[in-house]
Amino acid sequence: MRKLFQEDLHHLGGQLTDMAVLVAEAMEKGYRSFETADVQLAEQVIVADQRIDAMQAELDEKAIELLALQGPVASDLRLIVGALRMSTSLERMGDLARHIAQLARLRYPDTVAPAQLMPVYQQMAQKDIALARKIVELLETREVALISELDAYNEQVNDLHAGVFTTIARSDWDSSAATTADVTLASRYFERFADHGVSVAKKVQYLVTGEWEAETSAS
Repeated sequence: MRKLFQEDLHHLGGQLTDMAVLVAEAMEKGYRSFETADVQLAEQVIVADQRIDAMQAELDEKAIELLALQGPVASDLRLIVGALRMSTSLERMGDLARHIAQLARLRYPDTVAPAQLMPVYQQMAQKDIALARKIVELLETREVALISELDAYNEQVNDLHAGVFTTIARSDWDSSAATTADVTLASRYFERFADHGVSVAKKVQYLVTGEWEAETSAS
């Protein structure tokens, strides 16, 4: 029974990694649709998010079953509860990539953002994609030294996010109200994606070290 239980725990870890891979792909494709007004690619991202949602539901059901039936000891309990919380953050990251694709679909055949802001979104997306790939590596290796890189990506995205608000607050900003709303939402989605990535990283750190570091709430 103990061997089967350990196999189940290992499988939970594999499911988290699989979710993280899909999340990274979702952001890559979501941003490409955003940048190029590729409505077909946007649709792919929107549909693919259902798979991430289904994976979360399956993982959570298995984790709850293990909690109910196996009576895990402290270290295993930490892993199961951590998996539940990480799956929630990964699912939310998938949602945010979908939101970006939905903006692209909404504004098709136009792009969501004016040309002057596209370089900023490109940088935000590059940081988010790099962060998502780093999460995959972190889940596979549990190498906590990687977390500092994730924190750095998050700080860079935060700075870029603040820059978007600086731009739209300037007196020479003359885009429509709809465009202003779109660019504000898009910036928020990219920024929240990185926040949730850091949330996953902090939970991995807790699993490995048993030490909890307070994090900014991601929603």
